[in-house]
Amino acid sequence: MVKTRAIIDEFDTYVPGRSKKEISEEFGVPEDEIIKLGSNENPWGCAPEVKDAITNAISEMNRYPESNHEYLKEKIAEYAGVRKDQVLVTGDGADELLDIIAKTLIDPGDEFIVHPPTYMYYSFTFKQYQAKAVYAKWNVEENKLDVDSVLNNITDKTKVIFLCTPNNPTGGLIPQEDLIKIIEATDALVVIDEAYWEFAEVNNVNLLDKYDNILIIRTFSKVMGLAGLRVGYGLSNPDLLEKISRIKPVFSVTVPSQKAVIATLDDKKYIEESTTKGIAEREYLYESINAIENLHIYKSKSNYLLIDIRKTGFTAKELATKLMEKGVIVRDCTSFYGLDEYYIRISIETHPKNEKFIEILKEIIN
Repeated sequence: MVKTRAIIDEFDTYVPGRSKKEISEEFGVPEDEIIKLGSNENPWGCAPEVKDAITNAISEMNRYPESNHEYLKEKIAEYAGVRKDQVLVTGDGADELLDIIAKTLIDPGDEFIVHPPTYMYYSFTFKQYQAKAVYAKWNVEENKLDVDSVLNNITDKTKVIFLCTPNNPTGGLIPQEDLIKIIEATDALVVIDEAYWEFAEVNNVNLLDKYDNILIIRTFSKVMGLAGLRVGYGLSNPDLLEKISRIKPVFSVTVPSQKAVIATLDDKKYIEESTTKGIAEREYLYESINAIENLHIYKSKSNYLLIDIRKTGFTAKELATKLMEKGVIVRDCTSFYGLDEYYIRISIETHPKNEKFIEILKEIIN
């Protein structure tokens, strides 16, 4: 048997949202009837010109993609309101960026701070490099960051602090004044995860020229509708990005992906409509579920919502299974550190599917 690194034995496989194909095969529901609320995707699809852009890219499939992404950086910089030298483009969504941040900054024994419940891939990635997770706290009931729990855990071993806003899975925001308190309290890199910032309608790019120890993470997988093409980007100071670029995989952003991103950024109407519809459906789901007895739903500034189901008599696993039997995929949040077995997370779908989900949910709960 090949001997692997000892750290690998400490890991469980990362648990993503389940696919339509899985549910169809397990529960016998036709794929086209499944309501997918488990993965925080754009249910309306990609921008119209993306398909043509990918088709046109076929003629270049025998060539390596551009590695420096100069034109792509220009387009992203224009969209984000920053300079081109403040942009780094990555493949595998924002997950590749997390990996290369760890490779750039972490030595075994270094510490990173996270505020559970939050996106679990931070810890999943950094622990691979033998970094130690230090846990701050997200106050779930108030849906806000406990800032003191971050500040009190900063030491000379802290290399990275992760701040997720809107926070996944709770949907709450971190006010900029709280971000500044943390940024000014440390020389560590403060990673501000803005994967869902369009739905929040606020961002923190104005901090980039004031502080050199922040890096903003973003993705094209959410409002942009390109989850299947896996493109992300980081915004930070040019010196840090240059160092990160030294170890970044050279050709991780494929030719079709680059063309698709450019086509999307050129379609400002699509981006605006995706954002507007996403917010409208989020509010519809919130109001509808808030009216159902025995469910406690949290206000969200993203395209997903967290629900406390403990008064229903179901655990998250039990309710998720009942819903899957009827063709609805939700996220059982039991695996989220910082939550117990009584939370599920739902993301937006098209309005007819959201209406159908509410009907099914009421039928099961009542």
